[in-house]
Amino acid sequence: MNAAQRLHALGQSLWLDNLSREILDDGTIARYIREFALTGLTSNPTIFDKAIRKTSRYDRSIAEVAGGVDSDEAIFFGLALQDLTRAAGLFQPAFEASGGADGWVSLEVSPLLVDDTAATIAQAKALHARAACPNLFIKIPGNRAGIPAIEESIAAGIPINVTLLFSTEQCLAAADAYRRGIERRLAAKMKPVRSVASLFVSRWDKAVADAVPPTLRNRLGIAVAQQTYLAWREMYTTPAWRRLADAGVPEQRLLWASTGTKDPAASDVLYVEALAAPDTIVTMPDETLLALADHGEASAVLPEDGGDSRLVIAQFVQAGVDIAALAERLQQEGAQSFAKSWQDLISCIGAKRAAIPASHAA
Repeated sequence: MNAAQRLHALGQSLWLDNLSREILDDGTIARYIREFALTGLTSNPTIFDKAIRKTSRYDRSIAEVAGGVDSDEAIFFGLALQDLTRAAGLFQPAFEASGGADGWVSLEVSPLLVDDTAATIAQAKALHARAACPNLFIKIPGNRAGIPAIEESIAAGIPINVTLLFSTEQCLAAADAYRRGIERRLAAKMKPVRSVASLFVSRWDKAVADAVPPTLRNRLGIAVAQQTYLAWREMYTTPAWRRLADAGVPEQRLLWASTGTKDPAASDVLYVEALAAPDTIVTMPDETLLALADHGEASAVLPEDGGDSRLVIAQFVQAGVDIAALAERLQQEGAQSFAKSWQDLISCIGAKRAAIPASHAA
C-alpha cells in the first residue's frame, strides 16, 4: 500500500488539482483512480489555460462549439463542461459509494466577477443548470462579494466549492454562508446540498519566505491549516451546527488546496504529509501525487488540538508578519492571478477560433 492509498484508508479524500483532455484521453486519471485511490479533482483558470494552450486536442471542439455561441467565454465553458462531465463520470462510483460526500469535480465562475455578487449568482445558476451533473461543484471565491453569492447559491440548490480561502476567519465566514443557505433550504422543505471550503496553504510560505528567519521557513501555511482544522472541529460542536446535523445536513468539508511545495529546498510532499486528517480533502498537482505515492510517509495525523500552531503563528507575528493583513492580500492576489489566467485563456481560445478553418468543424 503506497502513501496515497494509506491516506485514503485514513479517511482523507485525495483529489487531483489538474484536468486536461490529454489526461482524460490517455487514461491517466483512470490510472490514478486505480493506483492512488484518487476520488475527485479540482480545476481553475490557470489549469485550463495550460491545458488548452499547449495542444491541438481542443481545436475541433472549439470550432464546433463556436457555431452555437457568441463569445469566447461561452466557448470556454462549453469545452470545460465537456472535460468535467467526462471526469465526473470516472468519479461517479466514488460519488455513489460515499453517498455524495466524495467523487466531485469543480468548475469556477469567471474570475472577472470576483467583486460582483449578483453576476456571480447568475453565472453559478446558469453553469449548474447547463452542466446537469450531480457531482459538479461550482467554485465561488470566499471574498466579501462571494460570501453572499455562496449563501444564495446554496439556498438555490447549487453545490459550491468555496475557493481562495487563506485564513481561519475566511473559512469560518464561508461555513456561515453555507449554514445560512442550508437553513433557508430546510425552512422551504428542500433537501440540503454539499459544499467544500478550500484553504490555500503553500502560498503563505512563498509570501513570507524572504521576510522571516530560516527557522520559520515553510511553517506558516501548515500552522494556519492546523488552526483552521481546530476551529472547524470546534464549529461542529456548536448548537447551530448540531441542529443541522440532527436534521441530516452534511458537513461542509475542509479541503487543503495549494499543496504543491514552492520551495525547492523543502520536501516535495511537505504539505500533503503534514495535512493528513480524516474527513478532509487534499487536492494536489500530478507531480505531488506521484511523489506521495513514490516516497511519501503519511504516517502522522494532523493534531486535533492545533498542535504547536498557536506558538508558531506567534513567532511569525514577532517577526513582523501581520497575519490578518497577509490573508487579505493573498486572497486579493489570488483573485488577480486567476483573472490574469482567465484573460490569457479567453484570448487563447479567441486566437484558436480565428485560426481554425471552417472546414475543421465538419
